Amino acid sequence: MGLFGKLFEKKECSVCGGEIGLLGNRKLEDGNLCKNCAAKLSPWFSDRRQSTVAEIQEQLAYREANQEKVSAFHPTRILGERTKMLMDEDSGLFMVTSARNWDEANPDVLAFSDVTGCKLDIDESKTEIEYKDKDGERKSFNPRRYAYSYNFYIVINVNNPYFSEIRFQLNSSAVDNDEETLLDGPEAMRRPRGGMRGGFGGMRGGSLTSNAEEVRASVEYRQYEEMGREIRDALLQVRQQAREEAAAAVAPKAAVTCPFCGATTTPDASGCCEFCGGAVNG
Repeated sequence: MGLFGKLFEKKECSVCGGEIGLLGNRKLEDGNLCKNCAAKLSPWFSDRRQSTVAEIQEQLAYREANQEKVSAFHPTRILGERTKMLMDEDSGLFMVTSARNWDEANPDVLAFSDVTGCKLDIDESKTEIEYKDKDGERKSFNPRRYAYSYNFYIVINVNNPYFSEIRFQLNSSAVDNDEETLLDGPEAMRRPRGGMRGGFGGMRGGSLTSNAEEVRASVEYRQYEEMGREIRDALLQVRQQAREEAAAAVAPKAAVTCPFCGATTTPDASGCCEFCGGAVNG
């Protein structure tokens, strides 16, 4: 069979057995996956091509069980704007999603104890500010001038058999003070896109070179920086609490003297005397 014959050859999903359309095949290490089955995988999963059919079947079973966790999830704290981190502090669980319909999106529900790390990642990029000469050609300033922009990401490292990182963006558009990067001429003052002409925070000796400090001092930059720190600190705090509680649960219990009956006792799970039932631990 020639190249075109193979291209139009009907394929079958190795997981559900359904027929795969012309543009619907998702290759696996040892088989094929239809787009419907692929859509059920975790949004944080990225190793599909290196996965076997058996591994995909295992993940789909995990995702089906996760649906029940989503239904039982009751958020007590919500952080973020477009993509949110939702915490069920009573159950020690969290999830990250931008979806409004949780049952349809089926976001992964993870335990606080699954978290191994969390950080705020601020991505900085710069674009050269140029001007148009009398012939309409783009020219560089001397020295070159740059407009800076920033994007804010939360990176959560987790213990999970199907992914090790959750990375999501806090801001919906770059934080850049709406800087204009193509001016009408070499003497034109910088101006925000669609805004009024103004000064430039990176001006040195009358020659603007960078607006990085100005953007970092803006209300919008500080807003997302604070939001990121709040999410990071909140998650690291509950992770630490979960670890301390787990350590306390397996720690050997010391014998104490019951203040009620005077017996030497090892308190039960409720902190009560094993002989008289009195509250030994407060």
